[in-house]
Amino acid sequence: MEHLRSVRSATTVRRVLTSLAVVLAVLLTSGWLHRNETLEPGGQAGQLQAWRQDTITGTDLPDPLSGPEVVADFFASLGHRKQFLLAERHPLVVGNLGGAPAEVRYAANRHALAAAREREQTRSQDRRLSPVGRHESSRRAHRLSSLLAEGRQILAFDPTGSGRVAEVVGDLDEAERVSVVVPGVDTDLLTFERTRLRYRAPVGMAHALYAQQREADPGRRTAVIAWADYTAPRGVKVSAATAGPAEEGARRLTATVAALPGDATVALFCHSYGSVVCGLAASDLPKRVTDIAVAGSPGMRAAHAGELGTRARIWAARSPADWIRDVPHLAVGPLGHGPDPADPAFGALPVAGEDVPGHGGYFLPGTDSLTAFGRIGAGLVDRAARGGEGPYCVPRGLPT
Repeated sequence: MEHLRSVRSATTVRRVLTSLAVVLAVLLTSGWLHRNETLEPGGQAGQLQAWRQDTITGTDLPDPLSGPEVVADFFASLGHRKQFLLAERHPLVVGNLGGAPAEVRYAANRHALAAAREREQTRSQDRRLSPVGRHESSRRAHRLSSLLAEGRQILAFDPTGSGRVAEVVGDLDEAERVSVVVPGVDTDLLTFERTRLRYRAPVGMAHALYAQQREADPGRRTAVIAWADYTAPRGVKVSAATAGPAEEGARRLTATVAALPGDATVALFCHSYGSVVCGLAASDLPKRVTDIAVAGSPGMRAAHAGELGTRARIWAARSPADWIRDVPHLAVGPLGHGPDPADPAFGALPVAGEDVPGHGGYFLPGTDSLTAFGRIGAGLVDRAARGGEGPYCVPRGLPT
């Protein structure tokens, strides 16, 4: 009997090990496992550890969690050469480090992008990966090459998983007004920009908004950030109906705004699920945020604009052609995001959207919504509501 139990036990162990081996083989050959950046030497976790152990001319480097003020003071104490030396040594740290000079972060992210592109190009030729895995690596290498093009200013980059990225359009250091475009579901490294349907992707949205701001007020110095630096939900699934991804996104958005250089005032432009991110971030955002505009919103996790806990003006646009109007704007337990911000009862300032062609068209050049967003971004709030028509009163005490 004892011998029989031993045989059965050994057989069970072999079955478990065989199953694990099959699972591991599937993960490796499917191209999935290589997306886990913790396995990559020189990945962000490894660079953070190296940063904490490094010094420069005998001085310890600041804790990345010490806050943008501490980081800014540290970089200000260094010469230009030493700043860029750290960007080269620890690109995935410096490129995402709030408080580091923008030009140093751009340089760091060029190093990080180049290294990531080289890895993806190698993987695209790796026969141990499935055709799907090789194709994905080829697509990512193409996207990374585009982000490395001359003149692009990448403010944040992390290749982990589906990838996170943020890009600046304009001069961030000289801007009087900074706008941040916060996109919704299905936003990642591959969908950060598009050739077809350009203005439905964060980069196209940011360029359209920047051009509209310059048209609205050519003398106002502005900058726009295409901000896809959070892990957005995939598709219209349960995760998109919950606040989990938005809570993480809200923390990252708040940190981004808090670390912006200078004293420029800030406007947020939040599309679709991005408005959930902005709604959750609202109460913790710095006072420099004067405007939060949402478009095609499933809700902001608040029953009324007054419950968002911010003195920023709240704006809302919704096209009659937008399918989001048919989504139940409810909140039942963890599901749903609350009332439609475009409903007058919510208390947001209205932005025209009658000519917007569907859910993704709010930043399309020529639309009333983009015209209004350009005015909001440029600080011309007295002419933004309903495309400048009708009475509108600017709340007292808010800078424009």
